[in-house]
Amino acid sequence: MDIVSSDEVESTEAVPGVHLTQGAAGDEASIQRFYIEPGAEVPEHDHPHEQVGTVTAGALTFVVDGEERTVHAGDTFAIPGGEPHAAVNEGEVPVEGFDVFSPARPNPDWEE
Repeated sequence: MDIVSSDEVESTEAVPGVHLTQGAAGDEASIQRFYIEPGAEVPEHDHPHEQVGTVTAGALTFVVDGEERTVHAGDTFAIPGGEPHAAVNEGEVPVEGFDVFSPARPNPDWEE
């Protein structure tokens, strides 16, 4: 069993205002924590990994296939692998939550 303490890892600012912290990774899945400042945007991108997650604070608006969907604290979401998506924090408070990727995505290249 691997344990990744939050004290052992540093956040990466993938794009301005979007902070990602890699967590544990197994053979089939990995987890990351996200912290998105008010007004910050995750530009449209895609990856082969299925992405499921939860928002634990704030509200995050995703754009998938031109459709906006807002995920509130306590909600969960799933994005199929290969599906282009973007997200923005339109609120006045930071958005926090977790993403799980399958297959594992332990060392993403944020420049992709």
